[in-house]
Amino acid sequence: MMKFKPNQTRTYDREGFKKRAACLCFRSEQEDEVLLVSSSRYPDQWIVPGGGMEPEEEPGGAAVREVYEEAGVKGKLGLLAIFEQNQDRKHRTYVYVLTVTEILEDWEDSVNIGRKREWFKVEDAIKVLQCHKPVHAEYLEKLKLGCSPANGNSTVPSLPDNNALFVTAAQTSGLPSSIR
Repeated sequence: MMKFKPNQTRTYDREGFKKRAACLCFRSEQEDEVLLVSSSRYPDQWIVPGGGMEPEEEPGGAAVREVYEEAGVKGKLGLLAIFEQNQDRKHRTYVYVLTVTEILEDWEDSVNIGRKREWFKVEDAIKVLQCHKPVHAEYLEKLKLGCSPANGNSTVPSLPDNNALFVTAAQTSGLPSSIR
């Protein structure tokens, strides 16, 4: 069953990109296990929880809301990067790291559409995501390169827009070493 939100309004930035937010949810601050959820469109495939931002919603609030709806977890939030998905889809996703502090037994998407969640070792999650959601795999790959603000030794440079690292899909493989 596919997720349907009757009141959802798509929001776009000034450049025409759909504004999205997502969370890499980790079991602990060691960031060695990440929580993935089943896709609403393809229930046998795993994805990083996330979705479109509502009008007037801040990216961090959208990320927290999405992970609560899709994965049934709460936790401590930190920003990883902003990813621009290819020019065809025109998505710009604010990706956050969330250290999970609370796990709900039942949550909105588990009850309404039967969504599942599962903990994966980071390396295994990257392999699973590379098959059908390579952009989601890139989120984890960038984290491994040291872009995480949650790991205590962040090498993300000070940038405008809430210190976000801006990454386009075309640039992710060639990021300068100064921001890895």
